[in-house]
Amino acid sequence: MTTRTTATAVPLARLLAMAFRLLIDGLHERLAERGWRDLRPAFGFVLLGLRGGPATLRELTELLGTSKQAVSKLVEAMVETGYVKRRTHPDDARAKTVQLTQRGHRLLAAVEEIYDELERQWADVIGRERIEGIREDLDAVLRSAYGEALPAVRPLGPEA
Repeated sequence: MTTRTTATAVPLARLLAMAFRLLIDGLHERLAERGWRDLRPAFGFVLLGLRGGPATLRELTELLGTSKQAVSKLVEAMVETGYVKRRTHPDDARAKTVQLTQRGHRLLAAVEEIYDELERQWADVIGRERIEGIREDLDAVLRSAYGEALPAVRPLGPEA
């Protein structure tokens, strides 16, 4: 195995960005192969935000760190494709909450299954122990930066 010097090593940020892209591209390819063809990449951020239960548009806006207009458009597209639905807020009849539909829950389950498959592929290359070590190391670094409550995964910009 060739060892690179620090001067010639690919920066960690670039490697993490490429690894993220590899996983996301693999996810979307496999989702399409399984019939999930009406997805937009930004749908995943809303799905993750709703995984724990219903949320208001304001809560989703804060969670995603983007504009209310962008979140409204995104939620509307997800309502049209049947992944989420709007409901009257239980405490305020003027307000609405957004929640996953059964289709949205099935998509989330498919995503988790595919991520497991992709991790197994990586484990075939570097070993299960190394995968778990990477997970533990990244968790430790992130928790040292953010504390016990890790932040939500957000889109890169307001154009999501």
